[in-house]
Amino acid sequence: MITYKKIITSIVTAITVTMLFSCEGNLNRVRALNLPDENPQAIGVGLNLKYTDSGRVVATLKSPKMLDFTNMEFPYREFPDGVQVEFFDENKKKSTVTADYGIIYDETGLIDLQDNVVLVTSDSTKLRAEQLFWDQKAGWIFTDKPNTIQFANGARNDGQGFDSDLKFTNFRSRTNVGIQIIEEKKNDEVF
Repeated sequence: MITYKKIITSIVTAITVTMLFSCEGNLNRVRALNLPDENPQAIGVGLNLKYTDSGRVVATLKSPKMLDFTNMEFPYREFPDGVQVEFFDENKKKSTVTADYGIIYDETGLIDLQDNVVLVTSDSTKLRAEQLFWDQKAGWIFTDKPNTIQFANGARNDGQGFDSDLKFTNFRSRTNVGIQIIEEKKNDEVF
């Protein structure tokens, strides 16, 4: 025999179970909102950015597309369709770097350029490499990949990895083959 009390208890149990299942579904949706998304927080198209310091343009950045992942635990910005950066020194001399792909890591200040990397300094030194890292904080560039450097004086270096400051005045090549131009200095002293 079914009593009024059993009917009420069954209805309350059914409502409670339904609420628990529906809350679980909502809870999972709320938890998903707090998880970092694998998608960029912003997408930039047709970028032409100018960086200034005390009113002077120090760099320009051009790229067809930028993906902004600065919402991630290890924030970065990616340039999947290539990037071109021009740097201007205090005398407005320009150096340029281009690559088919680039990524900037915000926390470390490291820039990773890949595929058809070409760096041309203001004195016409030209570097070609498949990958080039640039440590912005240290002012240092390096790679472990094959590279070719054509210096302004005609010297050439083909190597497997190198480190250098941005002006190529402190240059260290790991393994290389090349042509070096050495100027002979005349000594006017008589011994």
